[in-house]
Amino acid sequence: MNDEEKFSALVIGALMAVFALIGLMLASHALDVEMSIFGWSLAAFALVFLFGLIRRHFDQEAAAKNEEVRRHG
Repeated sequence: MNDEEKFSALVIGALMAVFALIGLMLASHALDVEMSIFGWSLAAFALVFLFGLIRRHFDQEAAAKNEEVRRHG
C-alpha cells in the first residue's frame, strides 16, 4: 500500500465518519419513521464501510509482513 492509497483511505474514512454522524443526527431528529430508518441505515452503512477499511488496512499489513518473512526465510 503506497502513500497515495493510505491518504485516500484516510480521507474516505473521515468522510464515512461524518456520514455516520449525519445518519445518527437524522435518526435522532426524525419526525417520521422513513427518515429515522434512512438515518439508521446511513449510520450502519458508514460503520460497516469503516470496519471494512480497517480490515483492509490490517490485511495488507499482514500480507506485507508475510511476504517479508518469505523473502528472508
